[in-house]
Amino acid sequence: MKQQPLRTTVIGSYPFPGWLEFACQNLDQFGEADRTELQEDAVIAAIHDQLAAGLDVITDGEQTRLDFNLSFYGFLSGIELEPAQPRRFGPPAHDQRGKHKIIGELAALRRLGVVEEWQRLERLAQSKIQNSESAITLKASVPGPYTLSGRLLPNRDYPDRYAVTEALVPVVRAELEALVAAGCQEITVDEPSMSCYAHREDTRRFVDIFNRTVESVAGRCRLSTHLCFGNYKGRAVGLRRYAPMFPAFLEMQVDEFHLEMASREFAELEIIAEIAKQKDVAVGIIDVKSYYIESIADIAARVRRCLQFAPAERLAFAPDCGLSQTARWAARQKLNNMVAGVKLVKKELGF
Repeated sequence: MKQQPLRTTVIGSYPFPGWLEFACQNLDQFGEADRTELQEDAVIAAIHDQLAAGLDVITDGEQTRLDFNLSFYGFLSGIELEPAQPRRFGPPAHDQRGKHKIIGELAALRRLGVVEEWQRLERLAQSKIQNSESAITLKASVPGPYTLSGRLLPNRDYPDRYAVTEALVPVVRAELEALVAAGCQEITVDEPSMSCYAHREDTRRFVDIFNRTVESVAGRCRLSTHLCFGNYKGRAVGLRRYAPMFPAFLEMQVDEFHLEMASREFAELEIIAEIAKQKDVAVGIIDVKSYYIESIADIAARVRRCLQFAPAERLAFAPDCGLSQTARWAARQKLNNMVAGVKLVKKELGF
């Protein structure tokens, strides 16, 4: 159980500043030192916005990644990166994210780069955290092997998605171990594909894969996972129901589940009561797919509703998903109101 009741957190990603989007499209015009400065400035901006909102848990905003997981394929050997998107025009959809060929043994000789992200976050946030009046937790996020396997094309050596996943389990496990060795004490293992396809796949198999991935760090840090239905270009890809995942997912070796609730009008909210018997639960009370800015009163009402199902000691609150697909001006306002609304209820409860 976490130390803070009703703490406020985020999934991981945060919008890129406009200048970073422009720079990413013109990286050939920047030198190595320029690119390092771009990365650090972007992380500083993400840290600033999260601390200004008053969050209890912050990340680096995944500012040095392309999407929450797409950049990781650049760290993998044994693959041939797709040269271009399969579709560039028309309404945005998941088929714009192509797949890479496997041409050799899958490995990550330079690991996945998350340790370097964590060390950058720790260094850049240190002085700001020391000056804060409240305790701030730093969190890293790592994509899970089943989700990573989704962008790789099976071949004779890796005949299906599960075979690809098994090859990636030790890669992700090694990254988690390195993160803990570097001092990271809070990690989200992102496996949205498990949530998206739980309605048609063997959930017990998912749990086994997940637990083998985290087995060497479980109990050595605070682990969470995000049960998401997809948010590429603000669009879901999976059947948006939690019922197919439970009770099987309760066997996952995590301390906290993050649930997408706001965009689904809090359907199945009663499921947090079952989760809270065993795990902490971070409820998504900010809709990252909508540009309606939830008011402080909206947030407070949603927190009180969640308290009807789970005790404060088990609850945390977050946006539904990462904020990378939301404009920065909206993300900033949504986070500010989320924290203010949660604080209002905490005051009512005497926390």
